[in-house]
Parts: sequence; C-alpha cells; structure tokens
Amino acid sequence: MFGRRRRSDKADLPVEEREDLDETIEDEDEDGAEEARDDGDATASDDSDPDELSRPIPPAPRPDGPWDFEELEDPHEERIDLGGMLIPSDPRMELRVEVSNDLIIAATVVLEDSGLQLQAFAAPRNEGIWHEVRAEIASGITQQGGVVDEQDAGLGWELRAQVPVQLPDGTQGHQLVRFVGCDGPRWFLRGVISGRAAVDPEVGADLETMFRDTVVVRGMDPMAPRDPILLRLPENAQVDPESGLAVPAQGEEGDRFDGDLNPFQRGPEITEVR
Repeated sequence: MFGRRRRSDKADLPVEEREDLDETIEDEDEDGAEEARDDGDATASDDSDPDELSRPIPPAPRPDGPWDFEELEDPHEERIDLGGMLIPSDPRMELRVEVSNDLIIAATVVLEDSGLQLQAFAAPRNEGIWHEVRAEIASGITQQGGVVDEQDAGLGWELRAQVPVQLPDGTQGHQLVRFVGCDGPRWFLRGVISGRAAVDPEVGADLETMFRDTVVVRGMDPMAPRDPILLRLPENAQVDPESGLAVPAQGEEGDRFDGDLNPFQRGPEITEVR
C-alpha cells in the first residue's frame, strides 16, 4: 500500500495530481541517485587498501647519483675501491671500516669533526626499500627515547634524529644524526651523517656530495633483499684494530687517508635493517 505509483497510471489522474506525482517522482529519483553515489563511495572506500601508502615503490631516478657500477664509463676514477663500493677520494679524509663476524659491512669517511657512514644492501629488482627502512629506523630511535623528524632535503627524503647517547662523563645526552638513503638497481645505499655536518648545512654539503659520488658494485650473484653487500680493504691497506682506521700495510708505499688518529665519536648506529 506504500508502494510507488507506476508511471503508466498517470493518465488516469487529474492534471493537478499528475503534476504533483511528477514532482514526487523527480524528488525520489534524485534521492535514489544520491544514495547510489553514497553506496558507490562506501564501496570504493571499503575496497581501498589502508596500507596503500606503504606499498613498495619503484626506485626514483638518480641523475646526480649515487651510481651503479654499470652507469659510469670509468667508475674507479678518483675513488677508493672497497669491492662492493667505490668511495670518492679526498686528501682530507680518514677511512674507517666496520667489521661483523670478520666481514667488512660498512665504511665511514671522516672529515675533520664530521663523518659519513656508508652501507650498501641488496634490494628487489623493481622495488625501492628506503621508505620501509626509514620507518624502521624511526621506530627504533623513538623506542630508545629519541626524536625523529622526516624531511625532504638535498638528498631526498631523510631522517633527522636526536639519538640518545651516553656522554663521556657518564650522563645521558643526545646526538644529532642524519639518515639518508637511495634506491638503485637491485641495491640500496644508506648513509649516516654525524658530527658537525649533521647540524651545519655548509659542512654537510661535502659529505652529501661524497654520498652522491659513491658507486655501488652489486654484482650478479643472487642475494636476498637487505643482505649487506660486503666490502674489502683497498689494496696495500690494513685495519688498525684499535681505531678501525684503514691504513697502508707496513712496509708498503701508497696514499694514506690523512687526518689525526683521534677516534671519531659516533652515537649508536642502527646497522641492522632486517
């Protein structure tokens, strides 16, 4: 009894009632269309993936580096060969390597009172991982009681963090650190800028340039995503066990990575990104 009157029944009504019926039908049609749009929006919303923004994305173009070994005509030019990475050479710098289970997994360039730690990892062929690694690093720092700010700066998206550290006098403090990264073809390069370069843009510019000029040598061997790309010492070099400094082997002539031997003060480093 409350059903809608069929349109074909209009001919049996007086003119005034037919006009009223037309207006009623038009109103109902508009209401029905609005409900259909709402239902469609709700369906689209229900079908959307809440994790869409965290899905892997293809590596971005790298017109200014960092570079893949196959992209340069002479990748060894003015660079130090560490096997899995070729690092720009600078007469002012010290070079330190970091060892895990007798394997060299990272290198740190020290320029006066600033440093750049470099570590390369295998990555999927068509997917970048820097957006995931940033989230993991940020979570780890905040759980330690640190503060993290994500910024789009000179090297793309990076994290600027205040990392909790124990000061020489035994008290607790914070160290300012910049985490930078770049997705390449089947590799990911992460850099950690610390010291004065983390807070002074002019000082940091030299280390940013060094990060861009680094060459990653991924190789063709199969590797699981996020496995570290292993490094080796330069020719005629050995590691000072106390400082981690790479120096020429005894009795060998060659370039020394200049700088004093004062240990470079760094805060906690998050080297595990699994």
